[in-house]
Amino acid sequence: MRILAHVLTLFLISLPAFAQDTNPVASPEASKSPIEIPYEKFVLDNGLTVIVHQDAKAPIVAVNLWYHVGSKNENKGKTGFAHLFEHLMFNGSENFNDDYFQVLEKVGATDLNGTTNKDRTNYFQNVPVNALDLALWMESDRMGHLLGAIDQGKLDEQRGVVQNEKRQGENQPYGKVWTTIAENTYPEGHPYSWSVIGSMEDLNAASLEDVQEWFKTYYGPNNATLVIAGDIDPQAAREKVEKYFGDIEPGPPIAKKEAWIARRTGETRMTMEDRVPQARIYKVWNVPERGHIDLDHLNLVSDVLGSGKTSRLYERLVYNDQIATAAAAYISTGEIGSQFQIQVTAKPGVDLATVEATVEEELQRLLEDGIEATELRRVKTQYVASFIRGAERIGGFGGKSDILAQNEVYASTPDFYQVGLERVQRATEDDLLQAAREWLSDGVFSLEVHPYPELAATGEGVDRSVMPEVENPPNAVFPTMQKTTLKNGLNVVLVERDAVPVVNFRLVFDAGYAADQFAKPGTAGLALSMLDEGTKDKTALEISEELALLGASIGAFSGLDASSVTLSSLKSELGASLDLYADVVLNPSFPEADFNRLKQQRLVGIQREKVTPVQMALRVFPGLLYGSDHAYGLPLTGSGTTESVTSIERDDLMKFHDTWFKPNNATMIVVGDVSMNELKPMLEGAFSKWKKGKVPQKNINEVAHRPGSSVYIMDRPGSQQSIIFAGHIAPPKGNPNEIAIETMNTILGGAFISRINMNLREDKGWSYGAQSLIWDAKGQRPFLVYAPVQTDKTKESMQEVVMELKGILDNNPVTPEEVDRAKRNQTLTLAGRWETNGAVMSSVAEMVQYDLPDDYNDTYTSQVRSLSIDKIASAAETVLKPDNLVWVIVGDRAKIEAGIRDLDLGDIYLLDENGEVMD
Repeated sequence: MRILAHVLTLFLISLPAFAQDTNPVASPEASKSPIEIPYEKFVLDNGLTVIVHQDAKAPIVAVNLWYHVGSKNENKGKTGFAHLFEHLMFNGSENFNDDYFQVLEKVGATDLNGTTNKDRTNYFQNVPVNALDLALWMESDRMGHLLGAIDQGKLDEQRGVVQNEKRQGENQPYGKVWTTIAENTYPEGHPYSWSVIGSMEDLNAASLEDVQEWFKTYYGPNNATLVIAGDIDPQAAREKVEKYFGDIEPGPPIAKKEAWIARRTGETRMTMEDRVPQARIYKVWNVPERGHIDLDHLNLVSDVLGSGKTSRLYERLVYNDQIATAAAAYISTGEIGSQFQIQVTAKPGVDLATVEATVEEELQRLLEDGIEATELRRVKTQYVASFIRGAERIGGFGGKSDILAQNEVYASTPDFYQVGLERVQRATEDDLLQAAREWLSDGVFSLEVHPYPELAATGEGVDRSVMPEVENPPNAVFPTMQKTTLKNGLNVVLVERDAVPVVNFRLVFDAGYAADQFAKPGTAGLALSMLDEGTKDKTALEISEELALLGASIGAFSGLDASSVTLSSLKSELGASLDLYADVVLNPSFPEADFNRLKQQRLVGIQREKVTPVQMALRVFPGLLYGSDHAYGLPLTGSGTTESVTSIERDDLMKFHDTWFKPNNATMIVVGDVSMNELKPMLEGAFSKWKKGKVPQKNINEVAHRPGSSVYIMDRPGSQQSIIFAGHIAPPKGNPNEIAIETMNTILGGAFISRINMNLREDKGWSYGAQSLIWDAKGQRPFLVYAPVQTDKTKESMQEVVMELKGILDNNPVTPEEVDRAKRNQTLTLAGRWETNGAVMSSVAEMVQYDLPDDYNDTYTSQVRSLSIDKIASAAETVLKPDNLVWVIVGDRAKIEAGIRDLDLGDIYLLDENGEVMD
C-alpha cells in the first residue's frame, strides 16, 4: 500500500501445517522450542478475537488487525475488490473523514501499512505507548464506521491509484508472470485463478454498491483478529479493546472455502514474451494447503533445492556449470492450496532448454536418491535462525504480532508456530523424500454448513465525535554506546541488547563507490560481492555450508561512501561465527573461476538495469549532475558500466582489498547480546594479524548547479508508465542545517502525507506514489523528485512537480500545521525506528559514515522541536533550485515527447541506455 516501501517482500516460507500430525512423538531435545511468545487471548461478544503479547523492551505497541478476507473471496468478473478496499480503508471513516496517515504519522507511528493477499487483508502500525488509544480508535472507526465516508469520488480516486499500482508492477521486467501463472495453473473459477490486484476491466466496472456490499460482508468483527503486542499490560489492553470495539455490530456468517489443491497431471507449456534481458524458466506444482504436514516437508525440500549457495540448483547451475545467473525454489502458500515453484534465470547466450534440462536432472536426482543428512541439518538450522531473528520485532512482517495473527487466523490458536518449529526440528530425510515424490513427480470442492453462533454487540460504545487525546509521548532514548580501540587501531562501537540471543556485526570501511575513482567503475561493488567466494583455506561452498550449520549469515556491500561487511550470529555460536567472519574479511582469495562467474553476472545485471525503468534513470542521473570525472558521477546502482566491468581483472579486486581494508580505515559496529568484556578479547584474537596501513584520501570536489534546466528523455517503447526524475545537487549530509533540511523535505515529499505524494497520488490519482529524497553522501548530495506516473499524464505531472517546488519557496510556504506534523513524524517515530538491532546498527553506521557527533541521536529530538518556520524556509531556499533542474524521463517517447516540449522547461536531449546524447 504505502509508497515508501518500494520493495515488496514475498513471504515464501510456508506456515506450519494444521492437519493432524502423524509423525512419531519427538524426543524432548528435538521438540524443545527455541523461542516462546507468551500471549493472552479473548473473544468479544461480537466475535472479535483479541490476542495480547507484552514486550517492554521499547515504549511502543504494535496494533495488527487481520480480516479473514482476500482475493479468493471474490468472484470471476469482480476481481481486485479485496485489494481495492484495502486502499479505501486508508481514506477516512465517518468520524475522521481524511487520510489515515495524517493522524498516525504525526504521533510517531512506524511500520504503518496495509496489505492484501489471496487469503487475508491486514492493517498494522507501531505507535508510542501514549498513542495506543488513538490507534485503536482509528482502527475501530474504520471497522464500524466506514460506509458513510465512502463516496463515488473516493472510489474513483483509489480505483485510479490501484490501476497505477498495477501498471507499475506490470511495467517491470517479468511483471506479468504471476498473473499468467495464476490463470494457467488453476482451473476456471478456482479462487486462486486470478491475481490479487485484479483486472483493469473489473476495477473499472466496480460500483459504489459493490464496494459497500463487500464491506458489509467481510469487515465485521467476527471475521477479524486483533493482535496488540508491546509495552502494554494485557488487562489494560482488554479494557481498551472493549471500549473501542465492543459496540460494533457483527457481520453475517461467512462460508469458509475448503481445500482445493487443484492437483494437476501431465505437463502444460506456455511461452510469453516480455521486455527482459535474460530468458527465465518457472516450474510450478500445485501442492497442499496450509493445514497439510507435507507442506512443512516440501518447504524444507525447496530450501535444499534452491536456498543459498550450497543449495542444489544454485550450486549446479550458477556455481559449477555457470549456465544460469540465479536459481531458487520456494513455496507460495495458500489457505486452500499452495504452489511449489522453481525459478531459474539463464545466463545470456545459454539455451533455455539446456537450463531446463539441468533443472530436471537435479530434481530427478533428489526424487531418486533423496536428501543428505548434512543438507537437512543445514536447512533446519536456517529455518529456526530466520524465525528467531524475525521474532525480535513486535510488529511489521514476520514480527511477533504477525506470527500470532497468522497462526490464529489460519490455525485458530496463536501458538501453532510451535508445532511448525517442532515439525521442522524432527523432520527426517525420509519425510522430505516421501513428500517430494508424492507431489513433485507428476486432482474437490466441498461445502460444510455449521450452526452460526449467536453473536451480538455489547456495551454502550465510545464517543465517536471526538478522537482520544494523545498526550505525554514516551521519551525515545537511543541505547548507550560503548567504545574502545583494538591494538591494531580498529575502532569498536558496541550497543548491548539482549531481546534475542543474536549478535550483529558491521565492519564499515571508508571506501564505497567513490573509491572507484582510484579504480575501474564497478570495482568496489564487485570486490565486496566476492568476499565470501573463498578464502585461503575455504571455498565459497565450504563457507556457505559452515554458515548454514552455525545459523549465521555474512553479507558484504558497498554504498556511495562506505563499504561494509556484516555478520549475524547466534549467541551460542558466536566464537566460531566470528572466526569465520574474520577469515572472510582478512583472507579473501578472489578465486579466478568465481571471479569470472560473478563478473558475468554483474554484466548481465547491468543489462537488466538498462531495461528496468527506475534503474535506467539511476544509471544516468549522477553523470548529468556531477559530470563524468567526479567520484559521484557513476551510476547510483554501483554496478559500473559494461565497458569498465568488462576490463576489471582479478588483480583489481585484490588491489581494492589491499588498499582500503585497513583497521585504521574501519569501524566495527556491534549490536546484540554480548558485553564489552566478552567482545573485546574475541575481536583481539580474531583480528590480531590485521595491520595498519596508509589509505588514499578520496577527492570529492564541489560542483556548481547546472545553468538553467535540461530535460533528458530515455525511450522505452510500450511503457505503461513514465518514470520522472528531477533534481540537482544539495549540501552534504554533515552540514550544520541538516535537521532543518530533513524536516523541510518531510513536508515536501519525504512522507506519505507530504505535498508531492498527496498531489500526484491522492488528489490527481496519476501515480501509485511520488516522493522527494536527498541521497545521503559525505559530499554534495543528489536531491531527487521521483514520480512514476501514467503515460498520458507525464506532461501534467511534470508541471505539478515544478509547481510544488516553486510553491514551497514562494506562494505556498510551509504552514505551522505542516511543521508541527513533520516534527512529530521525525521525533515520535524514533521509539519504533530503534526497536531492532538492525535499526540501531544502521543509526550508528550513519554516525560513523558521516562524522556525526556522538550525541547526535541523543539531541536529535530537541533539535527538531526547536526548529522554527523561518529555519525550515531557509533550508528550502538553500536546497531547492527549481530553475536548475535536471530532468530524466523514462517512457514511451512517441507518446510523451510532444507534451514535454510544450512545457518549455529547457533544452531537450535524447539519451541512449548508456547515458549518451543521441543525435
